[in-house]
Amino acid sequence: MTPRKHKLAASDILAWQDYAQSRPEHRRRHAERKRDRRIEVGPYVTFYFENFDTMWFQVQEMMHIEKGGAEQLEGELAAYNPLIPQGDELAATFMIEIDDPLRRARVLDGLGGIEETSFFQIGSEKIKGLPEADQDRTSAEGKASAVQFVHFTFTPAQIQAFKTPNAQVILGLSHPGYNHMAVLNESTRAALAGDFD
Repeated sequence: MTPRKHKLAASDILAWQDYAQSRPEHRRRHAERKRDRRIEVGPYVTFYFENFDTMWFQVQEMMHIEKGGAEQLEGELAAYNPLIPQGDELAATFMIEIDDPLRRARVLDGLGGIEETSFFQIGSEKIKGLPEADQDRTSAEGKASAVQFVHFTFTPAQIQAFKTPNAQVILGLSHPGYNHMAVLNESTRAALAGDFD
């Protein structure tokens, strides 16, 4: 089995023309992959779990759309490499998705610090999410960003528990203004278990 990759390099990225030719197939495969990596928690929040493949696709798409060449590629790799799990963790983007702009602003005003409240639970074990440290995701006024990035670091025993077929794995948020949980279905648990080395 090929070892899982944890970092994108410039050599991993296809030339614009090569990607353009195979783009429909890459988009189809990405949509299939994403299905088991997406988890809705409560009415507004959706977690999208990232890995090498999802970040490769994201960089390829950005390069395809913006056509910025080597200079752009350097920036894309710097932006997306931190979201690739490193073998003992899961990494996710979570989005607070509300169509109505007025309602969205009102909800986000009440969710400051939500990035500090994500967790996984497996049996009695709780794994706290750590927000990406690149910038503050809650404004000084206490308004949450609609897009958050979190990492969940697991111990070897927690990884084994997560990898156990049909294990009950719960993903949640414990913010006072947004206290919701979701049980992972088996196909999602199995897909995410593949991110561990």
